Amino acid sequence: MNEAELFDLELRVLLEAIYQRYHYDFREYAISSLRRRVRQAMSRFGCPRLADLQHRLLHEPELFAQAMQFFTVQVSEMFRDPEYFLALREHAVPVLRTYPSLKVWVAGCSTGEEVWSMAILLQEEGLLERTLLYATDINPEALEAAERGVFNIDRMAQFSGNYLRAGGKASLSDYYSTAYNGAAMDRQLKRNIVFADHSLATDAVFSEVQLVSCRNVLIYFNRELQDRAIGLFHEALVHRGFLGLGSKESLQFGRHAHDFEAVAREQRLYRRIS
Repeated sequence: MNEAELFDLELRVLLEAIYQRYHYDFREYAISSLRRRVRQAMSRFGCPRLADLQHRLLHEPELFAQAMQFFTVQVSEMFRDPEYFLALREHAVPVLRTYPSLKVWVAGCSTGEEVWSMAILLQEEGLLERTLLYATDINPEALEAAERGVFNIDRMAQFSGNYLRAGGKASLSDYYSTAYNGAAMDRQLKRNIVFADHSLATDAVFSEVQLVSCRNVLIYFNRELQDRAIGLFHEALVHRGFLGLGSKESLQFGRHAHDFEAVAREQRLYRRIS
């Protein structure tokens, strides 16, 4: 067994230990991505060996809380892939309008850029007042940041460009106020958002919803965990409910490929059909 194989063996032991100690399950995450991020954690916490990192994580819960940033990927932006949000406006919104009340699930919401984008879209389409918007993630620090809804002002120009390409009907600046180099999202948008801890690896469905948006999350899962997550979405969605995925994600080769039909294939928007 060479050094790379030994490292992967130790990594699997670490993931099992984390699951037993903290009940966070990363065992079915893509090994290539985890390998890179765990090495970054070793460097950050001054651990020359993976065994040293494991010892500290198991014996120092406060360190594990800091290390969550390496086990979960917190990369997002408002109205990321604008064509996806435009597809929601064109294909999903007309159907969603037919429901007297709505539930929307943004799974793996990270630091909140996507859920605030969804809230703005629903507000502009006259749907937010009758929508309960669930925003879930496993990283407690990311959830806290998402709920605060404050972003660096330097990012807002890019977000504004995305918003306009996504079919925005006003100016993104109408939905935030600025102070001390931060942009704070309008609190009125938050009234219908519920932020909650939820793991796609271990938790069950918690509500019936008309739309699930889970974007750029499945790419960090192996095939088995991808199938589990899609199964949760299928179970949560009403008949003919909508599922949105990231631009590099697909249902094509998964266990649930025949449980959905493409509405806008290039934008990764699907509907539940069985």
